[in-house]
Amino acid sequence: MENSTLLSQCQVIPGTHKGSNVIWLRFNFNPDLVKAAKAIKAKWSQSQKCWYLPDNHHFREMFALPEKYVGRSVFAKISPVNIPALTELKNQLQLKSYSPSTIRTYLIEFAQLLYLLKNVPVQSLTYERLRAYFLYCINEQKISDNQLHSRINAIKFYFEQVLKMDRFYAEIPRPKKPSIVPKALSHQDVKKLFRVVSNSKHLLMLKLCYGMGLRVSEVVNLKITDIDSGRMQVLIEAAKGKKDRYVNLPHAILEALRSYYKAYRPKKYLFEGQYGDRYATRSVQAVFKAALIKAKINKAIGIHGLRHSYATHLLEFGTDISFIQKLMGHNDLKTTLRYTHVSQATIGNIISPLDRL
Repeated sequence: MENSTLLSQCQVIPGTHKGSNVIWLRFNFNPDLVKAAKAIKAKWSQSQKCWYLPDNHHFREMFALPEKYVGRSVFAKISPVNIPALTELKNQLQLKSYSPSTIRTYLIEFAQLLYLLKNVPVQSLTYERLRAYFLYCINEQKISDNQLHSRINAIKFYFEQVLKMDRFYAEIPRPKKPSIVPKALSHQDVKKLFRVVSNSKHLLMLKLCYGMGLRVSEVVNLKITDIDSGRMQVLIEAAKGKKDRYVNLPHAILEALRSYYKAYRPKKYLFEGQYGDRYATRSVQAVFKAALIKAKINKAIGIHGLRHSYATHLLEFGTDISFIQKLMGHNDLKTTLRYTHVSQATIGNIISPLDRL
């Protein structure tokens, strides 16, 4: 029985079960419906006498439920006076096609302000009160510079894009963004990392991160149809900034890719999770962390470091910086130029004046 039939004959209700968010599937007993529920790995609750699924993006999409951006607990803390403002912000972000993660971040950060306002309408805030609020965030809440940027962006979007108050934030200062050098692994460390990963699926994911300079989100979003082995290219579709780009498929990975496909037979996404949806980014990050520990690489670096390593090593091999920019999908060349600060080809060959004495 297809999911559409299951949907039409059962009641789909988001809820909680044993402290976790779930989606309840309520229907009168029917062997075919039970079989359909089991096919999508629904579980039976003896206490509730009902089938249920984890409340995640995959099943919300399957059963046409709205995306859950902000939890009910947040709404419960906001005065009814300001609930419409939060809804208007969400609607405008969706109309402008912002990503689900950005929408979630903006709503959460905006909700922090609404919670403090209690019954004061957010539309009534003056420049002075907002400036005082941001000082409160810095001095009392002690939030990080990155979170402060996100909070300013969320509130700025509401006043400028929803209320149409042009340049409302022109005079509000922002914390200076630190100039952070990208963290990269050496060639030797990358080899050590790959040697300790025995699971072929996990190894392939890490090799794609490094071999094509992909973000972890781009790896889990890869579809089988994105890979063109004839042209040895891979389409990275709707990446950061909703831009498509092509990257070269390494020859060294082609056989491993074919062996993986024969072993796992993915249907849509190259790397599929437990329920046939895309593999979770957190799971890939956990694979990287475990490999880092097993390889005894004592560096404070995340999986994004494989992407940084790709760009750094390309630079060391003499690849033109403008080509690296295109492969990385950077809008601004300045972003790509950061890798000149960590490249051993540019730094390692510099001789100290002390060595010349």
